[in-house]
Amino acid sequence: MAARVFAAGETNVGMKRSHNEDSFGVMDSHHLYVVADGMGGHASGEVASRMAIETLRDFFAATANDPEATWPYKMDKSRGYEENRLITGIKLANLRIYEAQQRDPKLRGMGTTIVAALVVDEGVLIGHVGDSRVYRLRDGKLEQLTEDHSLLNDYIKMKKLSEEEIRNFPHKNVIVRALGMKDHVKVDTLLDQPHTGDVYVLCTDGLSGPVSDEEIRATLEGASDLRNALEKLIARANENGGPDNITCVLLKVIGVG
Repeated sequence: MAARVFAAGETNVGMKRSHNEDSFGVMDSHHLYVVADGMGGHASGEVASRMAIETLRDFFAATANDPEATWPYKMDKSRGYEENRLITGIKLANLRIYEAQQRDPKLRGMGTTIVAALVVDEGVLIGHVGDSRVYRLRDGKLEQLTEDHSLLNDYIKMKKLSEEEIRNFPHKNVIVRALGMKDHVKVDTLLDQPHTGDVYVLCTDGLSGPVSDEEIRATLEGASDLRNALEKLIARANENGGPDNITCVLLKVIGVG
C-alpha cells in the first residue's frame, strides 16, 4: 500500500532575475510531484519547463485508467510498470521539447532539468535529469538522494576536488544532461522506502545553491507546517542573494502501509 503524503509547492523569481523559468506540478490524483528548471533565455526556458510538467501530467492522465494504452517507448522488462511509466513520461517530455525547438528557431537552445517523485506501493520512486535535487529529511538528518548531472559533479567524482576548489569552480551552472538537448535522454531513477514523518524536498538549484544543506535542514525542522517551510526556504534563498529562480515542492509522509 502506497504511503500517504501531504504535498505543497511554491516558486519565486528570486532577487536577480526578471522572469521565472521554473515550473512545478503537484498532481495528487496521480501521486506525482515534479519540479523543472528551464533554461534558454527569456521565453524559451519557461516554455521548456512548462512543457515538461504538462507532458508528464498528460501522459499520466492518459495511462491512469488504461494500462493497455500504447506507449511511445518500449517497456524495459528489467523495471517495474510504474518505473517504466515515469521514465517514459520524462522521455516523452524530452522529445516534445527537442521537437519544438527544431520547429521554431526562437526556441533553439531551450531545455529544462526535471525531478519527479511518484508515490507507488513499493515506496517513493524518483526520476531525474539535470541538477535539480531531491533531499529527504528523516529523524533530523537531511540526505541528498539524487546525484547532480553537472560538470562540477563530474569533476568532483573524477578529481576529488578540495572544498576550496569546489567553492571556486568556475562552471558551477554547466549541466551535462537536460531535457531538450538531444532527441533521446537517459533518466536516472531510484526507489526510496519512506517512513512516517519523512519530508521529501524537490528543488531547483535556485534553492540548493544559495542555501546550504544545514540551512535547509534547520529551516524544515523549525517550520510549523509545509507552507510555512516553503515560505522560510524561499526567504532564506533570497536572503542569501537569490541569484536564480527558486522552486520547491515538499512531500510530508503522514502514514505508511
